[in-house]
Amino acid sequence: MKKIIVISSGKGGVGKTTTSINLSAAINFFGGEVLLIDGNLSTPNVGILLNSPEVPINLNHVLSNKADITEAVYEHESGMKIIPSSLSVKELGKVKPQKLKDFKEDFKELADYIIVDSAAGLGAEAKATLELADELILVTNPEIAAIADALKTIKLAEKLKKPVRGVIVTRVKKNKIEMQPEIVKDMLEAPILGMIPEDLSVQEALKERDAVIHTHPKSKAARAYKEIAAKLIGQEYEHKLDVEDKHSSFQKALKLFGLSGK
Repeated sequence: MKKIIVISSGKGGVGKTTTSINLSAAINFFGGEVLLIDGNLSTPNVGILLNSPEVPINLNHVLSNKADITEAVYEHESGMKIIPSSLSVKELGKVKPQKLKDFKEDFKELADYIIVDSAAGLGAEAKATLELADELILVTNPEIAAIADALKTIKLAEKLKKPVRGVIVTRVKKNKIEMQPEIVKDMLEAPILGMIPEDLSVQEALKERDAVIHTHPKSKAARAYKEIAAKLIGQEYEHKLDVEDKHSSFQKALKLFGLSGK
């Protein structure tokens, strides 16, 4: 069954857009037909982070009835589909976020899995994106302020009768200071879909303007996103098979220089 999954957060800066991009890339990795929509109309970043900041036709044109929805779809080199939003402040003033839900069935004609990067917070734009959702995934950090804001988003989702699929906790350092998964789960009363470790590979991928799934496919963060995506689409994934064999890599390097290792 085709499904629209909105990725939301109670506050900005917790890794919502990075998660939207990498979940989409991971679903595509498993062969799922995926469409990533930048529903963050006021501060869109999907296009920027996937190296396509300016496109001729975008979501704003569709919502303003200036273009057909199929004209706003672009294909990433990996094969996943993307609908970016406009970076123009002038264009933003012409768009009504509430119109997003009017295109719900049109979006579902384009892919099996539709991932929507929502605006952060609880404002009208974020609410409009939530109204589009079949289900919601919350992104948060393991700190009390982010958890408190995520809880507010969950309450809004409940008010809108939108089911919460679960929570993804990002930038996990696994130290004694941050909140533990069990506490996060109890506070939010929602299942933890996965924990994304603090990983320099994510920052390197952002610099390269691509998903960490593509730039560092065997990194800890990439494997964590793949595990979550596999759960979402019912795909088996054994992350142990996706771990780089450093010993093997060292042996290959020795052979390259005409040497042999024991």
